[in-house]
Amino acid sequence: MLTENEVSRSWGKIFGGGNIDQASFDRAEQLLDGLRPESPLRHRLTIELEELRKIHSQQLSVASQNS
Repeated sequence: MLTENEVSRSWGKIFGGGNIDQASFDRAEQLLDGLRPESPLRHRLTIELEELRKIHSQQLSVASQNS
């Protein structure tokens, strides 16, 4: 099991580069699964992941409309 510091650091590496794809979301889910269910960090990152998915899907939708 990873510590919250390790999860935070890995999370930043996944989403810090700006190049987000399905593999990024899969890795993020794996990180969340490694945290305790009652972890405040897990709760915060779960919400952040949902927001990132919405933004990503909107960007894909706009990109496909412009193609």
